[in-house]
Amino acid sequence: MAERRLNGVRFSFSNASDMPTSFLRALYCSVPLIVALAGDARAQSVAQVDPVEAVAVEVTPTRSSSRLHSLIARIARRTADSTSIANGVPALPGAALADSIDAAAVESVTMAIPPDLAQLFKSRQDSVGWARGRIGAQRANGFRVVVDLFQHHLFAIRNDDTLRAASVATALNTTLSFGGRTWLFETPRGVRTVLGKEADPVWRAPDWHFAEVASENRLAMRSITRGQTVRLEDGSRLLVEGDEVGIILRGQSNFTPLAVDEHIVFDNTLFVPPLDTKQRQIRGELGAYRLILGNGFLLHGTPYGASIGTSATHGCIRLADADIAWLYENVPVGTKVYIY
Repeated sequence: MAERRLNGVRFSFSNASDMPTSFLRALYCSVPLIVALAGDARAQSVAQVDPVEAVAVEVTPTRSSSRLHSLIARIARRTADSTSIANGVPALPGAALADSIDAAAVESVTMAIPPDLAQLFKSRQDSVGWARGRIGAQRANGFRVVVDLFQHHLFAIRNDDTLRAASVATALNTTLSFGGRTWLFETPRGVRTVLGKEADPVWRAPDWHFAEVASENRLAMRSITRGQTVRLEDGSRLLVEGDEVGIILRGQSNFTPLAVDEHIVFDNTLFVPPLDTKQRQIRGELGAYRLILGNGFLLHGTPYGASIGTSATHGCIRLADADIAWLYENVPVGTKVYIY
């Protein structure tokens, strides 16, 4: 068995012929990155803005900036997020838009959106979510958190005082289709509530993570289920025992657990372990803390600081170490989070 690293991800292979050609792949990735940099300098600048009143009209996505953000997500860190939306935007029970915001006020704000900002919205639902989040942030009193997705900024506010301002990474706003499924990577706008907090969180990699890795490396993808034995081409057997995925080599009877920090790749196939196994759990990907917003969406840290201030996540709002530590210590459960 051999191993190889590609873009920071470790792979195990049953034989050397299964290994991707890392040099050619690295060359392939570097060329569009260089080209994209030239067109993205303006879009990457982050203005100093008022936490509620400013309207972001400076950052206009272009083909080059979208391509760069995709490459940042792949290189700076593709996997440091816990959420995405599979097959459409779900309902958000317990974390819905604020009911106190009347339809007339929302309509007034959406009708007043200038054309250069309106073109950034993907749908009527998107612009209404922006309006509701913005109105809620303007009307709110007391302690709350406000997130401006266009400017990649987060603010912790008490009454009229801004207690903390931080740059954040937000969603890529892209889709991934693989194996007959489609995932939409976005951060829905509106009003949410901090439902819980956790230190040293463990990330359980979702299905989209494996689909993304398989797609990028031209691998087939197959799930491993409990009670199932997968016979590999060399006669070895892949199976689950307890909370571990392991292998029984050809001609042997001993079960050997596979490494917990490697993808499971045999016979040009990426195997997806069960959700409750050690091979599905990745420590450190969410940083030191996370604040839970419901339906898989989080405010969380990251060990990959280069992505902060960009569109690089799969839906979560990602913060630098000092900022997420401050939120963990100072934002109580029940706090409203206004996202627009």
